[in-house]
Amino acid sequence: MKTKAKFKLSIVVPSYNEEQNVMVLAERLTDVIAALEVRDYQVIFVDDGSNDDTLRNLQLLHNQDKHIEYISFSRNFGHQCALRAGLDYADGDCVISMDADMQHPPELIPDMIAKWQEGYDIVYTLREESKKLSFFKRSTSKMFYGVINKLSNIKIRPGAADFRLIDRKVVDVLKQFKENTMFYRGIISWMGFRQYGIVYQPADRLYGTSKYTIKKMFAFALSGITSFSVFPLQISTIIGTTISIFAFIYTIYALIIHFFTDKAVSGWTSILICVLFLGGIQLIMLGIIGEYIGKLFIESKHRPPYIVGESSFEKE
Repeated sequence: MKTKAKFKLSIVVPSYNEEQNVMVLAERLTDVIAALEVRDYQVIFVDDGSNDDTLRNLQLLHNQDKHIEYISFSRNFGHQCALRAGLDYADGDCVISMDADMQHPPELIPDMIAKWQEGYDIVYTLREESKKLSFFKRSTSKMFYGVINKLSNIKIRPGAADFRLIDRKVVDVLKQFKENTMFYRGIISWMGFRQYGIVYQPADRLYGTSKYTIKKMFAFALSGITSFSVFPLQISTIIGTTISIFAFIYTIYALIIHFFTDKAVSGWTSILICVLFLGGIQLIMLGIIGEYIGKLFIESKHRPPYIVGESSFEKE
């Protein structure tokens, strides 16, 4: 059981083109935190290279309330990098991460803290499937969790989101990770510790539209799968071995037909099908191998995962 003495709370909010939402979210967070027994708190908004007035509004919020901090990237580095930056700067006894689109209800924070005070190191949330989501979004989400749970040695519960609370010691461990491409949903599950899940109903987006295009969702899914599994590479070996066995059997059959019967008919159809099929398989396998080689190439450069263009921390 953790002590119920007053503690410092940090909240990390990645934000990309959320000029209206950050203002509303900051107000709601302030109201929620006011009802908590905290020693101190900080709300860290991470502006992920927005091209609207998100940064200007964050500057206004910081001028009005010094508990509200901001970090602004030099360009768009992506949601997971924004999460990393927030964790790097957060110094609370526990850290809560949530999105700025208002779909993660701030009113759930007291329940998360209560579970943390009971002794859980990680309190994650599970999104209930909303009927308002499109069939495509629901089906692709279900497919993603099914594939990554089958192919990797980690288990991520369907509906898991980046709306979670993590203890200080977990944050310190996360900061030791040197990977350029971080997939926090997988890493949090892989780390272990005492974890507890809370189911929530996502609210409707208040302003703006979702920033996750089909291209970004595919890249996110591919990053998650390749970060925690080498099974796609093993598939290459399995498919290659299977095709080789069938090719060997077909070769024996073709030789028998050619030397012992008069039924051999020259034709291009079967040859064309075989060539196209094998060529397609080879290109797919090369693409999978290339994905892993690309990750190695990026990691070998040791470039920083993000670049801060401006932050309120520099002014203190």
